Amino acid sequence: MSDPKADLRDYLQGGREALLWKLDGLSEHDVRRPLVPTGTNLLGLVKHVAGTAVGYLGEVFDRPFPEELPPYSEVGDMYATADESRDDVIGFWHRAWAHADATIEALPLDAVGRVWWWPEDRSEVTLHHVLVHLVAEVQRHAGHADLVRELVDGTAGLLPRSSNLPDRDAAWWREHHDRVAQAAADAAARWP
Repeated sequence: MSDPKADLRDYLQGGREALLWKLDGLSEHDVRRPLVPTGTNLLGLVKHVAGTAVGYLGEVFDRPFPEELPPYSEVGDMYATADESRDDVIGFWHRAWAHADATIEALPLDAVGRVWWWPEDRSEVTLHHVLVHLVAEVQRHAGHADLVRELVDGTAGLLPRSSNLPDRDAAWWREHHDRVAQAAADAAARWP
């Protein structure tokens, strides 16, 4: 029989591992390079998810994070400043998640907290609610990171030990890409 808290932690951990793996083997430039109009980049996603953990599993349950948070600007925290090294961001990540894990361990799923930045009528939450929210948040950003990493160097997949993609060579993927592109063109011509 499954343990609901353990299940939520497993899915949360899977997303955390997938997101952090997307930095492996890349240069400082590539982990910071904005490849979409919003400026989102791999190191910024890691920083954002770590900060999210501090908020939801720290502030919400009156368990403040013991250090000052990294810079946050008018456009958020989805990028690292030139003064923040990769080691700084990854170190923050590990400290943030250790703090979050301590909250998960210490509290029952029905523990009540308050998300002060949510509308008042839904600001009272349980640990269970927050964990479901965080699993969705972390997995969502792990998906963003997967696409950004693919734009950087073509690396795609869930984790290095389990890509979750068909095992095909580069030529097969180019042909597949061409088939998808042709299907898009054909559909556009058929249904303008």
